[in-house]
Amino acid sequence: MKIIIVGAGDVGFHLAKLLSYESQDIYLVDMDSEKLDYASNHIDVITKRGDATSIKLLKEINIDNTDIFLAVTESQNTNFTLAVIAKKLGAKKTIARISNHEFSQNPEIDFAELGIDSMISPGELAADEIKMLLHQSAFNDSIEFEEGTLNILGSTLEYNSPLINLSVQEAREKFSDIDFITIAVKPENSDETIIPRGNTVYSANDQIYFSAPKESIKKLYKLMGKTPFGVKDVMILGASKIGVKAARNLCESNFNIKLIELDKTRAKEVAEKLPNALVIKGDGRNVELLEEEQIAEMDAFVAVTGNSETNIMSCLVAKSKGVKKTIALVENMDYINISQTIGIDTLINKKLLAASAIFKHVRKGEVLKLANLHNVDAEVLEFRVKEGSPITKKLVKDINLTKKAVFGGVIRDGIALMTFGNFQILAGDKAVVFCLPEAIHKVEKLFN
Repeated sequence: MKIIIVGAGDVGFHLAKLLSYESQDIYLVDMDSEKLDYASNHIDVITKRGDATSIKLLKEINIDNTDIFLAVTESQNTNFTLAVIAKKLGAKKTIARISNHEFSQNPEIDFAELGIDSMISPGELAADEIKMLLHQSAFNDSIEFEEGTLNILGSTLEYNSPLINLSVQEAREKFSDIDFITIAVKPENSDETIIPRGNTVYSANDQIYFSAPKESIKKLYKLMGKTPFGVKDVMILGASKIGVKAARNLCESNFNIKLIELDKTRAKEVAEKLPNALVIKGDGRNVELLEEEQIAEMDAFVAVTGNSETNIMSCLVAKSKGVKKTIALVENMDYINISQTIGIDTLINKKLLAASAIFKHVRKGEVLKLANLHNVDAEVLEFRVKEGSPITKKLVKDINLTKKAVFGGVIRDGIALMTFGNFQILAGDKAVVFCLPEAIHKVEKLFN
């Protein structure tokens, strides 16, 4: 498969990195030679420096036999233009990164007719992620499949967790009344993501990821050593597009929202757009202001200003004031893995969310959903199981699945089922698999 990625920023680089594990024919195009040099030194891609809106350049890299064209520069207008040109020159599928979520929600315009097959809005993805994280309050990571029928949930193990010092196999036997699969373990102060086996031992402060049906979630709190709490009162710092979209989403779900914005004009404008939210003009870095606005009474604090450091520091202040749930938006993807160590519940990155959303479109097999976990460099994929695919021919325990992947369950006829050793995956199932990036192509072969 030939793939052209225009834009060697965080989104483009992350996409190229994921695809480079599979020996795809990948071209990465950008005007910035430093970004291209960095990419060529770290991943296996072909780089091309130049303006991708140049028809001559696109013809030089044979745009006419391209399977997927990804326009993921920082400029929405550039991405629109690129996708249209690429389609006219013969690219089979075009995907554009956009900043205005109205385009993706407007049924009056058929963008496919213009030459844009799919659009991805990082801001909209981030706002949706915030809402989902607040609904699963005690967990710092959450992915839903089929509206919560099956869930991937992540959190740190508290010191009072009954899992501590047990192996995965021992926990499975001791808590056989709870349906769950441990799909990943990230030890405290470690960058390593472990795909657990039966002899993997749980330790305090490990970041653990479970797969579980909806009805098991309440029971998982006990296993984590956590007490469930409801989120009703939420303070949002920053009336950015993400902040406003998140506030609107949460108001529609009957959350009580306080939105703090430094710019007076922007605060007034947003107050008119969000009649059900309390919009406050002020500097969210001012601890005295936060105290005046009763930050200690908040159930959650979400920082989505344009400054990563402001978001991180304000979340730490909120934690120090007793706020149970904190979420910070960060631009630097290198920050994502440090939320555990600095005391913030979840760091989210809209570029990483966008890359994962786009990545779904280039998968082999029938991928229904692809999502990333915040604290680990790994992907969660949902496949529709096809008739006659290799995955259906053996019991789970007999399937030659790479050690860098694990089954997280299936959804069959609207019911979540756990994929233990003697389970048989059938055609028509929706199967969830957790895997490290380098294992994705091996997993896909089982579903082809």
